[in-house]
Amino acid sequence: MLMKSLVYALKIICVSTLCCFTAATVSAQSMPARGQSETDWRYSLGLFSFLPVSTTGTSTISGRSVPLDLDLSDVLSLLDFALAGKFEAWNDNLGLIVDANYVSIGADGPLPGTPAATFSVNVRQKWLALLVAYRVADGTYGANNQRFTFDVQGGARWNSLRQTLKVTTTGGALPTAGGDKDWVEAVIGARGMWRLNDKWTTIASIDLGGFGAGGNKLQVGAKLGLDVQPWDNTSIEFGYQYYSMDFSTTLSTGVMAYDTTQHGPYVGVKFFF
Repeated sequence: MLMKSLVYALKIICVSTLCCFTAATVSAQSMPARGQSETDWRYSLGLFSFLPVSTTGTSTISGRSVPLDLDLSDVLSLLDFALAGKFEAWNDNLGLIVDANYVSIGADGPLPGTPAATFSVNVRQKWLALLVAYRVADGTYGANNQRFTFDVQGGARWNSLRQTLKVTTTGGALPTAGGDKDWVEAVIGARGMWRLNDKWTTIASIDLGGFGAGGNKLQVGAKLGLDVQPWDNTSIEFGYQYYSMDFSTTLSTGVMAYDTTQHGPYVGVKFFF
């Protein structure tokens, strides 16, 4: 009975940890927004959120694995705070991008099937990435000569993940499962923008990260969406995103691993100056 209760608590921490990776991968603004200079430095700041309607795969904490088949309500039920943002500075074809993410999650309560036992989960994940981007194509298409751009990005991302699970029974507290993991990984990406008219722009992007660093074998983000700019200094971006992560490492408390896939809508707001 206690083992079943531990598996339940592990599912809680697995769901919580997956919430840490629900920040949207944000597109760099290689195409100047309406009202921005074509020749001087231009800047943008974006705040985004990814809402995964489906999360499937397997998650492992302290050597114990559980299958995942979650909907949006499962993922959001334990979320305390999440914020993803990106600042970009562009001059002509060259861009510098700072991408940041922070999530804090906690849960506690009695273990089902073991009323005398309680659990406490603490999860915190954050990252900070620095990327260099270059606009490799800038032209027009169609009868109305609408503009398109294509850019590539590359850099490094620092990740910090904490996930701990404490179980207390009538006999006292069991050894804490999980722990902390920090690593630095490479990130590359590409993105295209096609302007439809003065306000609407289509955006398609993909980014790849990890490549084995810190146990992150491969992390993939891809999205297709629309950007609408109702005001000169503000736009709204929305669309659909795919995300997957294949991560595995060994802590002093045992194996910690994720092999998961998520997809769902995303939405964000961008400010230009």
